[in-house]
Amino acid sequence: MRFEAVKSEAQQASAEPSWGDLQNVADQALKSGAALVNDISAFDLDTNMPKVVKKHGAPYIIMHMQGTPQTMQNQPSYVNVTNEVVQYFSKKISFLKEYGINDIIIDPGFGFGKRLEHNFKLLNELEQFSIFNVPILCGLSRKSMIWKTLNISPNDALNGTTILNSLALAKGCNLLRVHDVKEAKQCVELFTKMLDV
Repeated sequence: MRFEAVKSEAQQASAEPSWGDLQNVADQALKSGAALVNDISAFDLDTNMPKVVKKHGAPYIIMHMQGTPQTMQNQPSYVNVTNEVVQYFSKKISFLKEYGINDIIIDPGFGFGKRLEHNFKLLNELEQFSIFNVPILCGLSRKSMIWKTLNISPNDALNGTTILNSLALAKGCNLLRVHDVKEAKQCVELFTKMLDV
């Protein structure tokens, strides 16, 4: 995939795209060959994002994040993190389907506005997100929930990543966002083999 158009426009403007420009970045990326839209705020940061998604008919990844990238780790708090994230997606998915967008992928947002215990609770209860009958994407790769728990560096978190990826697959995850593609592919192949026998 090529994204020269997006890069060129940003360079000509001599500035990084602002949150209000997200729809334009997505639009240019899709015109340049991007296969989908990955929206870390589920259109909270740019309410016009669904218009771009619908225009292109692209798959739409919506992620849960408490706060913004600048504030998300400032004392994140939940009464019941899984219930609250499920309710969040229920509202978002209902809106998108009414708007005519059905190719939806949900991402619980591990590490985005969550403490360690929130992340592990979400992972432990991941199967609850299957009620939406849409693919579930998990981004656990080298996250702080691994290296902080094990008191290691992110560079040493591959083994922990593989373990959590395996657990996520067993609990209904359909897609993995990873740094280490070869190892993740092996993880998926072994998991799939287990299901096939």
